[in-house]
Amino acid sequence: MTRLLRNGANMNPLKPLRAGLRRIRATEAGQSLVEFGMVLPLFLVLMFGLVDFGRAFYSWMIVTNAAREGARAGAVQKDWPTMQTAIYNSMCNPYPGSCSLDTTKMTLTPLGVNGARGDQVSVRINYAFTYVTPLGNMIALVGGGSLATPTLSAYASMRLE
Repeated sequence: MTRLLRNGANMNPLKPLRAGLRRIRATEAGQSLVEFGMVLPLFLVLMFGLVDFGRAFYSWMIVTNAAREGARAGAVQKDWPTMQTAIYNSMCNPYPGSCSLDTTKMTLTPLGVNGARGDQVSVRINYAFTYVTPLGNMIALVGGGSLATPTLSAYASMRLE
């Protein structure tokens, strides 16, 4: 029995744990985890930026086309309600069913509707863009100002026929 105790006394329960920790330290297995933790926030910000920039560019193209369609309707002597219908029909298929943009965030401004032939008719559209990723909150946190709540604008003018 004393022999077992002597042999058991030599067995420290923390000895395998210390050996495992030495092995991890020697292999540098935790280094990649630390590097990943340092790179992950930058990678996420880049991904958020790509997603929201793509959405903003798409929204700007839709708003620009809508302004052009409204100005074209006004150029052929249509009234303002008909111009609005042309604007909304260019964004929605059919209106108000499936719109690619939220029409409640848009402001439409006509100029020179039903003027004399040869005059300019123009349409300005402002659209309040919203982010889908946390990028807008991050920009607002660092004091981004107008980038935290961007407004996309489009302007189109044509001569009245």
